Amino acid sequence: MTLLLAAFWPGLAGAVALGCLVGFLAGWPRDRVVPFGLAGLALLVMALAAAQVVPGLPGLWLEGAALMLPPYLSGCALGALGNRTAGAER
Repeated sequence: MTLLLAAFWPGLAGAVALGCLVGFLAGWPRDRVVPFGLAGLALLVMALAAAQVVPGLPGLWLEGAALMLPPYLSGCALGALGNRTAGAER
């Protein structure tokens, strides 16, 4: 996983930046189910990657998704909070 972190750091920075932009534009979801569902999806992808049930190149894609999904979701939450504090809520 450390090798993935070293190789994918531009993607991680892009995921946070894209998440901040999307979160700011979309705002915080109205349903409380949406953030919990996305967190559950992130945990499921991370569990599949940690169990190494998918071999080869698709396994690399799954590990990359497990690595990039939490920073993206964190960026979305940060952008949504920025939207709320800036008063630009839609």
